Amino acid sequence: VQEAAGEGQVVDYILDQTGMKGTGRWTVQEAAEQSVAAPTIAASLDARYLSARKEERVAASTILSGPTEMPSVDKTQVISDLQAALYCAKVCSYAQGLGIIEAASNAHNWNVDLSSCARMWRGGCIIRAELLHKIQDALARDKNLKNLMVDATFAAELNARQMAWRRIVTLSIAAGISSPALSASLTYYDQYRRASVPANLVQAQRDFFGGHTYKRVDMEGTFHTAWTDAHKDIGDLSGRTAGNL
Repeated sequence: VQEAAGEGQVVDYILDQTGMKGTGRWTVQEAAEQSVAAPTIAASLDARYLSARKEERVAASTILSGPTEMPSVDKTQVISDLQAALYCAKVCSYAQGLGIIEAASNAHNWNVDLSSCARMWRGGCIIRAELLHKIQDALARDKNLKNLMVDATFAAELNARQMAWRRIVTLSIAAGISSPALSASLTYYDQYRRASVPANLVQAQRDFFGGHTYKRVDMEGTFHTAWTDAHKDIGDLSGRTAGNL
């Protein structure tokens, strides 16, 4: 939309501070309460928090440096890749939101029908979108769908677009342009699609500094290692796992 009182577009005259009503915060809090990963949603919330610190960002812009050489790109390719990346991130966002609802439903015995949720959202709400038709169909096809990303239709689309998605994220990093939600979504996708992740190192570190024990891939049971001479016998391991979520 053209700016009526001056030159350029209206969007260029809007202060870069995002307002909040609290729904994003409540969503991330509930995700943490239900132990559901929601990095896309959390990234968007963090971006709002950072946008609110306008004075700090203005001061930091005179101190902190970014890339001095911009990558050479083809504009047409970037636009095409950006469309693909945005679509993939939107799928991840819906997958995370649905995961939160499902977890809360299971915890409280609400018996929420996720397909019906998608149908109601289509009828009129802040997240209404054409994408909800496909989401509703996916959830109706498989009532036990663990994650929207592994539905056959969405999986094929993500697989076809993932390289474009990666190009946009790497381009953003190389150009010093923050793209928190796109980046967080890609990390979510990459971690979810792997049969093995480096969480074994994290669990080893937890056992090292706190005696939190670990499980093994080659045998049943709970284990602890005396990693250095300073580590002592911690006794009954069952007490070390009490209170685990």
